[in-house]
Amino acid sequence: MTEPAGSEARQRWQQRYESAQAAGRVREADFTTLSGVPVEPAYGPADERAVPDFARIGWPGEFPFTRGLHPTGYRGRLWTIRQFAGFGNARQTNERFRSLLAAGGGGLSVAFDMPTLMGRDSDDPRALGEVGHCGVAVDSAADLDVLFAGIPLQDTTTSMTISGPAVPVFCMYLVAAERQGADLAKLDGTLQTDIFKEYTAQKEWLFAPEPHLRLIGDLMEYCAHAIPAYKPVSVSGYHIREAGSTAAQELAYTLADGFGYVELGLSRGLDVDVFAPGLSFFFDAHIDFFEEIAKFRAARRIWARWLRDVYGARTAKAQQLRFHTQTAGVSLTAQQPENNIVRTAVEALAAVLGGTNSLHTNALDEVLALPSAKAAQIALRTQQVLAEETGVANVADPLGGSWYVEALTDSLEAQAEEVFARIREMGSDGSMTSGILRGIEDGWFTGEIAEAAFTYQRALEKGEKKVVGVNTLTDSVTDGDQLEILRISHQVELDQRAELATRRQDRDDEAARAAVARMVEVARTDQNMVPAMLAAARAEATLGEICDALRAEWGTYTEPARF
Repeated sequence: MTEPAGSEARQRWQQRYESAQAAGRVREADFTTLSGVPVEPAYGPADERAVPDFARIGWPGEFPFTRGLHPTGYRGRLWTIRQFAGFGNARQTNERFRSLLAAGGGGLSVAFDMPTLMGRDSDDPRALGEVGHCGVAVDSAADLDVLFAGIPLQDTTTSMTISGPAVPVFCMYLVAAERQGADLAKLDGTLQTDIFKEYTAQKEWLFAPEPHLRLIGDLMEYCAHAIPAYKPVSVSGYHIREAGSTAAQELAYTLADGFGYVELGLSRGLDVDVFAPGLSFFFDAHIDFFEEIAKFRAARRIWARWLRDVYGARTAKAQQLRFHTQTAGVSLTAQQPENNIVRTAVEALAAVLGGTNSLHTNALDEVLALPSAKAAQIALRTQQVLAEETGVANVADPLGGSWYVEALTDSLEAQAEEVFARIREMGSDGSMTSGILRGIEDGWFTGEIAEAAFTYQRALEKGEKKVVGVNTLTDSVTDGDQLEILRISHQVELDQRAELATRRQDRDDEAARAAVARMVEVARTDQNMVPAMLAAARAEATLGEICDALRAEWGTYTEPARF
């Protein structure tokens, strides 16, 4: 068959797909419809010249990656099923991890409890009543030994959702891997680390922004040189969206934060083509199906263009935006909670059609408590039904070329560009970092998100926006009280505190304290802090001891009042 004129990009894509197929990078699977009709790996116009500015849409695996990072789409590799889990102590969470992996999960994602997220030990008075309640309690490297017992870290991609004390927890993870005999250079996973979004949305910081950025810069340097596959920063839009932002705000604020970390890497003298692939992203998949798909497509396109044209990235790998998605926690309702299964399935489908690289699906009972084992399995099976039964993985970007989806993609991109310009204008030197710091200081981000949240809440109360079971169709034969939810016993906290006391008694206390003191000495220089912090973790210094020493050195941070 002779290709029509104007199909050069199609030919390039076809050649790349066939090369991948010849190299064994296409899965052995049934790529037909349920009725047995074969489908192509991707679809597009026969004559690209007939579509104005077609290069903005393109083909899968081609700059600007609107339609995905790989010419094979999910035919090459399915998204990673990475269920977020953590509760109680390390032993309990290890059991859940092993259950998820045995049931077909492809990677781990660790949820930490509030004391851990704030860099506090379980016996800190401020931890009272919170130990193990919203995630797993971690006090020292010994907890991570138990958390990953029987799970070879060298062979398991592990994501850790923690930002303020991310670097010391990362060091404890490395110690646990060392004790397993792993080659640290081969570790693969993701650390959230994103401190910008803490000041704009989640509010879990330890210090002022500048010391946090120093630690993040040190981590980026360390990983670029010592653990090349590991992703030291996962730029998180999820928490921005959960705080009440619009889709466009989530897109713009998240990518702006990402640009800030690119500028941080460049300020350290790192090669953007080396460190940029270590930046990954974490997005929310909300309930507006098509808007979410368009958001993901716009994100890839914006990132590719900015990395190439603004920050000088030359390789495709450095220009590609890789992202994890979690379905929207704020869309879950305590009323008629079974409806949450449907919401999660729709949101997960949007993430997949938007080309996510990995995915977590929320459980139906998460609005009430940590997921029960049954609810967690339903959430896992939701992804597996999508992957195995629906055919959505057969064709790359199947909605590409849709007038509606392309218009939404263009609209979200334009809105994001307006926000980028506003942020840079706020700064003193025109950089994204300067503008972000000024926006944090002035409360601009929090104010914009609060206004968006208020607008949506007002629409709900007026009945302009509908939520089934909440402000419409409220009659039900069941209610949330019938769910068996997971409850964390107070005994978890008592046991964790006792274990921590024993651990302190059994360690070489002098060595632990000396290692922490040495870390503080390094903090007063321009040396990379990761090796000294790693030494403290090896000595079983606790998370609270490490973080308290840095609080004493750098001070704490209080958010400015804004009226």
